[in-house]
Amino acid sequence: AAPRSCVADLSRNRSLSLGWCAGPEEPPPAFYGGEIIAFPLSGGGGTMAALGSDSWWKKTLYLTGGALLAAAAYLLHELLAIRKEEELDSKDAIILHQFSRPRNGVPSLSPFCLKMETYLRMADLPYQNYFDGKLSPQGKMPWIEYNHKKVSGTEFIIDFLEEKLGVNLNKHLGPHERAVSRAVTKMVEEHLYWTLAYCQWVENLHETQKMVSLFGPFSDLLKWIFCHLTKGIVKREMYGHGIGRFSEEEMYTLMEKDMRTLAGLLGDKKYIMGSTVSTVDATVFGHLAQAMWTLPGTRPERLIKGELINLAMYCERIRRKFWPEWHHDDDNTLYESEESSEASKTYSPLRDFSFYSRTETFDEEGNSISQTPDTDYTGHSLFDSDVDMDEYRDHEQCK
Repeated sequence: AAPRSCVADLSRNRSLSLGWCAGPEEPPPAFYGGEIIAFPLSGGGGTMAALGSDSWWKKTLYLTGGALLAAAAYLLHELLAIRKEEELDSKDAIILHQFSRPRNGVPSLSPFCLKMETYLRMADLPYQNYFDGKLSPQGKMPWIEYNHKKVSGTEFIIDFLEEKLGVNLNKHLGPHERAVSRAVTKMVEEHLYWTLAYCQWVENLHETQKMVSLFGPFSDLLKWIFCHLTKGIVKREMYGHGIGRFSEEEMYTLMEKDMRTLAGLLGDKKYIMGSTVSTVDATVFGHLAQAMWTLPGTRPERLIKGELINLAMYCERIRRKFWPEWHHDDDNTLYESEESSEASKTYSPLRDFSFYSRTETFDEEGNSISQTPDTDYTGHSLFDSDVDMDEYRDHEQCK
């Protein structure tokens, strides 16, 4: 029949014309936040007009088509709706809203979501994940609810929790160290972030698309739409930021300078500011983890697992200590060799809890799973000495 248009809105203010079935004078079907808001059932002309206005089977086709369309709309609603965790009253409880877990065993493709959840674990604050995909009133992700108070922006969230709960990962830092910590945080979040985002959502989009978690018979199409919409958003915002006006080679040059700066600052220390973890470690880990585990074969991954190996060991140290359930099936091998085939890389699903505490975790039935901060669920030690540089050097000598 007549050519029609469809608008798929997956990010609240981004649309894409797919050239599907809607008349030129009809409102297009809209997919909003994973849900179908409207789908026009009226139409005419073309083949249907040729069937005759008084044809009984024409009316039957209209009724049948409308019923099938309504059924399809409901099915799509169920398929596209993000699975919601059991809702928990935010009274005296931290509810962390963030994107759904990706499919490669990494907690999040968002460095800010990973930063926030890692911070909560570092501070040993019990929290509940809520993977509803709903942005904060400011349009930010992640965000939290605590005692019915909504707070967005990781920096403001941390300030809020410090004020309300009295936690402070930086209490051992002096004024100079606090200043350095903030300067490093801004370099990572306002500069390095954009170059990694370019690598993830522009250059390496095909691999990123495989990691996005969407299910159902239309998942491949929806992932394609979502990833290409995100690609356009990233490129436009990078251009507005200014860093996107440089060539790809120039952007990677800036990325390497930032990563070398982090490697030089870290040196042979366990954490960025010394032997004790601080807030800046959650920030740096959230971003470097993307290079470590979500950008296979790219320049950031080759750099962090090659020349800047102290950053790789730093990421491994934090992963093992604060994410004991996050592991790959090849954990006995530090890293895949360049000759390893894609088929040989297997990942274990990230074990997730509706309510999590590093020292007291609850399973889905509400039963307590006791653990210490330095052991995983199997009782294996997670001390920092397990992932020091000597282990890596021994591994390299055996290769």
